Amino acid sequence: MSPVSSHVSHGQSTLRTVQVLGGGSAGSSAHVRSLAAGLVARGVRVTVCAPAEADRAYSFTGVGAQHVHVPRSSDPVSVAALRTVCADADLVHAHGLHASFRAVLALSGRSTPLVVTWHNHAHTEGARAHLMRLLERRVVRAATVVLGTTSELVDRARGRGARDARLAAVAVPRPAAGYEHPDRPSSKVRAELGATDRPLLIAVASLDPGRGHELLLDAARAWRLLEPVPLLVVAGEGPLRAEFQRRIEDEELPVRLLGRRDDVGELLAAADLALLPRSWEARSVL
Repeated sequence: MSPVSSHVSHGQSTLRTVQVLGGGSAGSSAHVRSLAAGLVARGVRVTVCAPAEADRAYSFTGVGAQHVHVPRSSDPVSVAALRTVCADADLVHAHGLHASFRAVLALSGRSTPLVVTWHNHAHTEGARAHLMRLLERRVVRAATVVLGTTSELVDRARGRGARDARLAAVAVPRPAAGYEHPDRPSSKVRAELGATDRPLLIAVASLDPGRGHELLLDAARAWRLLEPVPLLVVAGEGPLRAEFQRRIEDEELPVRLLGRRDDVGELLAAADLALLPRSWEARSVL
């Protein structure tokens, strides 16, 4: 249970939390939408500070949160705007390194608790890696609590000087066990995908470099010899889609690229197995 929901559950006064997003990546945006919905349902006033395109894609206002457009930039104007929004917040929760750094700047001189969630880690080298280390140190030492979605991220935060770093795995939202959408039962979803009489495997991941899709395609090539042949569907969009599609067609792989989907929960419920090809990632990212 989060510090905010715990506070509310004990019947104390209504709280206001500000959720801060950086570039509005798919994984963190989906998580913030889910988090905002749960907090609003518990009577918490939630403001999401994120670029306008993130709200258009994930509709934070649709779950009862207020959205304030704050650009990804850490320039003084953006930081000042964030500082104004956070003026009466009981707690600020920032997602990702860049959002966390801006939150630290905006809360400078204030005692507002800051929770930071690191959803993933960008692997960098050289001067950029040195800059990342400096930013990480500044953020974790200012944060009240640092939440990492993997043990690696928790250890990283502790190594950078975090006072309190904890593991907080973040999952793709899915229906409850046994749930089927009344208009789209699992059998219908499988039929739509072409997997009525064969195993259905799913990966939920943006089609970006380093996500491990090449491993999935290699595996699909190997299991073409099985009977029946499993079907792999990949929900996600990204710059490598055309390259992967060419390989699927050239090698006649039993793989379908679905693009960005809004029914991930139903897809997961219908699948026989969910795959996460990248070894260090906390969960699939759409």
